[in-house]
Amino acid sequence: MTTTRRVTWSEANARRIARQGLATPATDPVSAIAGAMLGAHAQVLSAAELSVALRVEGATRADVRGALWTHGTLVKTYGPRGTVHLLAAADLPLWTGALSAIPAGSNPLPPEVRMTEEQTEAVLAAIGDALAHTEADVAAALTVDELTDAIVERTGPWAGERVMEAFQDKWPRWRQVTHLAAHGGLLCFGPNRGRKVTYISPRRLLPGLTPMAGPAAHAELVRRYLRAYGPATPQHFARWLAAPRDWAAGLFVSLAADGTVEEVLFEGEPAWIAAGDTDFPDAPARGVRLLPYFDAFTVASQPRELLFPGRAYERALAGGQAGNFPVLLVDGTVAGVWHQRRSGRRITVTVEPVDPRLLTTARRRDLEEQAERVGEVLEGVAELTVGAVTVGGHA
Repeated sequence: MTTTRRVTWSEANARRIARQGLATPATDPVSAIAGAMLGAHAQVLSAAELSVALRVEGATRADVRGALWTHGTLVKTYGPRGTVHLLAAADLPLWTGALSAIPAGSNPLPPEVRMTEEQTEAVLAAIGDALAHTEADVAAALTVDELTDAIVERTGPWAGERVMEAFQDKWPRWRQVTHLAAHGGLLCFGPNRGRKVTYISPRRLLPGLTPMAGPAAHAELVRRYLRAYGPATPQHFARWLAAPRDWAAGLFVSLAADGTVEEVLFEGEPAWIAAGDTDFPDAPARGVRLLPYFDAFTVASQPRELLFPGRAYERALAGGQAGNFPVLLVDGTVAGVWHQRRSGRRITVTVEPVDPRLLTTARRRDLEEQAERVGEVLEGVAELTVGAVTVGGHA
């Protein structure tokens, strides 16, 4: 008779931290650690640079920028949850295959703003055609306005109508499918032109890019997700990916049937790990860490109430949403928030623990080292202050 493996929160948390370079910094390239994290949320690009570089021995934001804009081993594009991420360029066949094959949810836009299926297909084809020349011309990239003009030229004025509410402005209609173009391998971000965002073809980075077949991509993405953040449930996976829960539940059933995943008891409740991936550390997570806005570990780790215990749940979450505050980790769980303010090379790091008694003499030394490391990554000099963080959460 087979005995179901039992996994505690302490075991799971220690493994997640170790596999992401948060226990001991990795010596791998920054693109490899971005792959292990399953991407770094990059809506705030400086936070993504910090998130990745903190996990790599001796790395700075310059290493992340070099991988992104010079070497092409990282790509800035739309990833999980339809949000901007830094992904390993080598993983683009996986990501495009998986994300483009997730069932669409309900459209939140007003009816008069939405595009028909035919219009969506026309815009996606126009984006692909307009950016095709950037595959050969490394200097070529199109700003949003230039891409809008190219799309309108290929489809019609309706695509450029400014009907989408956006940050006290209105965006052209076509931009509601920008993430779909990225998921289909048609578009990713290029280097900014001054203050203007640009887009290029991802085939500049991976010539001949071909998305993986949907079923194979979903199986591989689940396997990698469980290696990074397991044990987890289909509901956890759906929340992380912003995918329909029923679809995720059915996917896990099929993967269990073919032996891709196996069931364990995680804190007494059924959950899943990648098949055969049963090694967990004996010792709990130790040490002090500072993680920036929307860090992948903070966002993806579940159950959230165990990662954010007690007062941390109220202080470090925004209505239950993780990532809106940079967080202080003490022995693997959230124990406060922090903020950094830059003036030239000087970086003031203010840390607010939920309970000042947590900062023992030894932990205070660890915290000083972490603040110093933040300064190194950001190519400045950090000064640590322990006190109240008065800055609100990021939207």
